[in-house]
Amino acid sequence: MRAFSYERPTTPAEAASAIAARPDAKFIAGGTNLLDLMKLQIEMPAHLVDVNGLGLDKIEPTAEGGLRIGALVRNTDLAADGRVRKEYGVLSRAIVAGASGQLRNKATTAGNLLQRTRCPYFYDTAQACNKRQPGSGCAAIGGISRQLGVIGTSEACIATNPGDMSVALRVLDATVETVDAKGATRTIPIAEFHRLPGDTPQVETALKPGELITAVSLPRPVGGTHFYRKVRDRASYAFALVSVAAIVQRDGSGRVAFGGLAPKPWRVEAAEADLPEGAKRVADRAFAEAKPTRDNAFKLKLAERALDAVLTEARG
Repeated sequence: MRAFSYERPTTPAEAASAIAARPDAKFIAGGTNLLDLMKLQIEMPAHLVDVNGLGLDKIEPTAEGGLRIGALVRNTDLAADGRVRKEYGVLSRAIVAGASGQLRNKATTAGNLLQRTRCPYFYDTAQACNKRQPGSGCAAIGGISRQLGVIGTSEACIATNPGDMSVALRVLDATVETVDAKGATRTIPIAEFHRLPGDTPQVETALKPGELITAVSLPRPVGGTHFYRKVRDRASYAFALVSVAAIVQRDGSGRVAFGGLAPKPWRVEAAEADLPEGAKRVADRAFAEAKPTRDNAFKLKLAERALDAVLTEARG
């Protein structure tokens, strides 16, 4: 790991200002992803801004009947919160499906949203990767792509978003709250937060340089039965080949988002109208523009079957 300087600001605006002043700086909270990347010299910040002392660790009700989750709420605390378990069960289930207990004790809400891809070519600094070194190429295209994306990819990148929590937040229509160096705040719908790669795969979110996530807000609960089904190569401590976050109502209608398939949580609202008709109808519409490789074409059928299992369980 390369040497770096360190500071610990006391307000969100101060933290954002510290990053804006230094393009080679990074925020650090739980560090469950960033520290690994620093050890591998994939991320090489010369300065770290520790945000753990900013008081962004509360889960509070909103005036609209939802919940506001501070950026520094630990994954374990969020999954265990009684309000989350009762009204937003898909979120609690998704968090518990990820990582390990030790990592969930450290990982934060904002950090989880910002974790970087686990594409093996991104992690191998001897390989070309446009995320790691823009313009160098993508070794994954034409390489081993079993774990990688089947939809929403581009000629510059076929990596997937590795998150579980973000898939649940997508199906819940969450919003991300931020502050910048001037103290200005804004709200970003979760649907717009993660970006597709296009020709700039190194730009992974809608955040501006120096912008700090302060909270994630959930709207009023929508009821229904909540599911999170994760299909992976081993039973724990593994990223999803395919995951399904779903909320199913008594009449068979509902919402569904997929993980493990794309550079962002994948939800096609128009396809949800077909939920009462079955998983195949939904999958046909949701993945109509898929461009799988020979190695990962199986993911499309796997996603359909995972959704079918969810709908079967919902019907009892």
